[in-house]
Formats: sequence, structure tokens, C-alpha cells
Amino acid sequence: GAAASAALIKELKDRVREFVQDLLVMENCFYDRPVARIYDLKGSERNRFNADAASRPEDRLEVHLDDNLRRSMHTAPIFVDARSRAAMEAAVWADSGFLAAQDVMDYSLLVGVDRENGVLALAIIDFIRQYTWDKQLETWVKSSGMLGGNGKEPTIISPKQYMRRFRAAMQQYFTAVPGSAGAEVPRD
Repeated sequence: GAAASAALIKELKDRVREFVQDLLVMENCFYDRPVARIYDLKGSERNRFNADAASRPEDRLEVHLDDNLRRSMHTAPIFVDARSRAAMEAAVWADSGFLAAQDVMDYSLLVGVDRENGVLALAIIDFIRQYTWDKQLETWVKSSGMLGGNGKEPTIISPKQYMRRFRAAMQQYFTAVPGSAGAEVPRD
């Protein structure tokens, strides 16, 4: 879970200044796990490649993005038991539906690959950005093509569009393997 609170911070440099800063503290979903690879997945196709992570694939601290995963899916897909995939999809659908209803967008699925134990550690993160007027303006400008984008969907889209793109991408990123009969895919 996550906890939000405000903290009074005193800044000590040449003078003392007090201010209030909002904090959001989330649990570490990788705690006590030997995570070999980390992915931060949004479902977007714009600016979602980490060249450093690609050049150092064995560096477990590098964070791989959507395009890093897409490029490796053909040679090293992430296989998930069908029942586990269905449970993951149900959680992603429920959480993304809740976030869209709150006008929240720009969140990610953080994935830690624990190869030693055959486990994926998952959490939805960065879920505090609401779709305010400035983000609506950014959507309009980026959709117009004035800033390029090579015909790709803008990164900032409405919460409902974001939810649909996020769900579709998460379904594509994880390959179900036989082993659990009767797993059903959640519907919109």
C-alpha cells in the first residue's frame, strides 16, 4: 500500500527556511527479492527506450522501458502461467479502471523479474498525475503533430484512452503458457 502525508522540512544553507512538502511513500515490491531485471511499462511507443539498459542487459539496476521489452520479446519473452496471467490482468483491469475513474493517467506497471524463484514482482506506480487542463493542452498540441511524433500516439492522453492503451499493452507483454486450464481474460 501507499501512504501520503505532509512533512515540515527545514532547509539549512545560508538561512533557515521552512516549507511543507507532500510525500507519497510506497512499499518496495522488490524487497528481499533477487530481481535480475526491472521494467517500467506504460504501453506508450514514444520515448520508451533506455539505450543504457540495452547496452548493459546484465546490469540489474538499469530500468528497461516498453521498447526494451518489445525488442526482447521475440528472443526472450516473459512466460507466465495462464492462471497467474489472468489474475494479473484482473488486477491491472481493476486498478486501471479505478485510476481512470479518478482522472489519473501516466502511471506505470513496475515489473521485477526474479529468475531464481520464477516470480514476477508487480506494482502500479506513479499514479498521482491527474488529467488537468495543462495535460489536456499538451495532448492537443502533441496530437496535432506540431512537435513531431512520427505518427505515434501522444504520451499524454485522456485517462480513459490511457487505461485502454495500458491494458492492451500489458496483455501483449506477457505470454501465457499452458498449465492452468479455465483462466478467463477480464472484459472491459
